[in-house]
Amino acid sequence: MNIKKLVGVLLATTVIGTAASGQDVSLTIESWRNDDLSIWQDQIIPAFEAANPGIKITFAPTAPAQYNSALNAKLEAGTAGDLITCRPFDGSLQMFQAGHLADLTDMEALSNFGAVAKSGWSTDDGSAVFCIPMASVIHGFIYNKDAFAEVGVDVPTTTDEFYAALDAIKADGNYTPLSMGAADEWEAATMGYANIGAKYWSGEDGRNALIKGDAKLTDAEWTEPYAELARWADYMGDGFQAQSYPDSQNLFTLGRAAIYPAGSWEISGFNAQADFEMGAFAAPVLASGDDCYISDHVDIALGMNPATENAEAVKTFLNWVGSAEFASLYANALPGFFSLSDHDVELSDPLAQEFVSWRGNCNSTIRPYAQILGRGNPNLHTEYWVTSANVIRGSMTPAEAGQHMQDALDSWYTPAN
Repeated sequence: MNIKKLVGVLLATTVIGTAASGQDVSLTIESWRNDDLSIWQDQIIPAFEAANPGIKITFAPTAPAQYNSALNAKLEAGTAGDLITCRPFDGSLQMFQAGHLADLTDMEALSNFGAVAKSGWSTDDGSAVFCIPMASVIHGFIYNKDAFAEVGVDVPTTTDEFYAALDAIKADGNYTPLSMGAADEWEAATMGYANIGAKYWSGEDGRNALIKGDAKLTDAEWTEPYAELARWADYMGDGFQAQSYPDSQNLFTLGRAAIYPAGSWEISGFNAQADFEMGAFAAPVLASGDDCYISDHVDIALGMNPATENAEAVKTFLNWVGSAEFASLYANALPGFFSLSDHDVELSDPLAQEFVSWRGNCNSTIRPYAQILGRGNPNLHTEYWVTSANVIRGSMTPAEAGQHMQDALDSWYTPAN
């Protein structure tokens, strides 16, 4: 080969090599889930990169408490990653309104998600969606199967059966019937009021009626859950007023309590700590044959930084996040965090499978004050922590709790209609 041909070949090789390497795109994911780092590195990212050569993903989490402030500082400085992990509702909505999250409304992946799934990352009128939903958490009750067998009670499906079981467990005396305290307050609202309340206000119908101004928090469907919650005090054990969230977890996993009002995020920890077989049941219905409702709360999603220089690669990844493959990977890697997509996902963890099976015969709803109603001051999120705990403590009646909540809402909220 003469020198001119050799130079030509070398130049061509260089151009081809440069073009090929130019196709490699590196994307960074911002997230608060630093406890998920190994799952992303060992399972999720390798699966995507194997199917999408040329796109490299880096999962770069920040500690949860610092995530919002650190992310906002990066966004303002133009140094944030290409993909933004989205908390639900107002925080992400504010980022979208500030131009820090791209409008993803036209993305194909969103066809795999229903309205409730998208509600956490949509504008108030639902006209724009700015994050691809990833997972929800489901509320219900986790129970000690050994305790149930020893006492001779069955899994309850109605409220009458629920309290009959609690009475039997209390009479037996070997187990605290309900493992929950009132010290930290949020459990009384999240695993108490929101868990059992949806059957009274008919889930999304009742929640949307509040937003529209067609219902009030003094109405029976919003005060009766408090009345039921007040009954729990008889079953929560001595000193429940000072019992913290970790205390409640330990009481149950040590085998000293029969029933734990739960969020599904407990599954992995309980699997590791409890040496007895566990089961789960959904919030019992008022009467046999009634519609079942579950708090199936949207928790985490993924959006695009509009400032990314790799928008097409980002969209490729986001469409994959909306796929059946991702849904199965994520839900099985993190038992208790359930896919929000319409795909059928088979779960290997039996307790997680029990929780998610309720979607088949129950109506899903989100926590009552998560959307729109929780953005004012007084904040209804924290107000219902206080009212729920106070009703259990006996320092507030259900009617007083409802009036307190309605007064708080009236002080700043005017329905759009």
